[in-house]
Amino acid sequence: MIPNILAIAGSDPSGGAGIQADIKAISAQGGYAMAAITALTAQNTRGVAGVRLTDPEMVTAQIAAIRDDIRVDAVKIGMLGDAGIVTAVAAALDGLDAPVVLDPVMVAKGGDRLLAAEAVAALRERLLPRATIITPNLPEAADLLGREAAGDPAGMEAQAQALRALGPRAVLLKGGHLGGETSPDLLADESGAVHRLTAPRHATANTHGTGCTLSSALAARLGRGEAAHEAARNAKAYVGAAIARADDLDVGGGHGPVHHFHALRAG
Repeated sequence: MIPNILAIAGSDPSGGAGIQADIKAISAQGGYAMAAITALTAQNTRGVAGVRLTDPEMVTAQIAAIRDDIRVDAVKIGMLGDAGIVTAVAAALDGLDAPVVLDPVMVAKGGDRLLAAEAVAALRERLLPRATIITPNLPEAADLLGREAAGDPAGMEAQAQALRALGPRAVLLKGGHLGGETSPDLLADESGAVHRLTAPRHATANTHGTGCTLSSALAARLGRGEAAHEAARNAKAYVGAAIARADDLDVGGGHGPVHHFHALRAG
């Protein structure tokens, strides 16, 4: 069965992140991608020039239209923008029996804030308890917990368990901000067990959209029926290969995108 995966996120016209990255990643993982748009952005590989949020009622209508007609096997949630959209998405998913991957998109790679500070509480209260897995990086985890970002693997484990206490069944905490020769991620699953996922770090500036890509690949894997630790391992391997082949692309003069279809050969 080809799983139907609903991505709920903002649009990136440069194609590297947001809904565009979600659709590419879901498709590359063998899923059928659907999309509910929460925001239009004017951005490229150098930064974000503007953001216009979708009216929460329209966000609700998009999700309702999909649910009224199409089986949803998993959901990926990315950029939400403000508390009104957070609340709308939480209500629109009520009663859905499918895995939900929440990527708490708060700040763009260039430093532009993509979630209003006052919306963090709504995200914490309305969507974290609804999530099957959340996929924050270290600054996002610190924002959700109201504390400093973890500075080592031991700190990562403590923060992952603290995030689990907020309600999600599992936490995939991304440790790329720690630096070093490897990229260390940590999965605290629904039993509280910890799985450490490491991969070589690739020397490239072209990492735009890695968070969107990972969470979408994870949702596609969960939609295929994989267990959390298996889905996380496979999604991380896919993103690692997409980063390794990112320099095959020639897109923009800033942080370029990863190569979502690295497994395909031209011609």
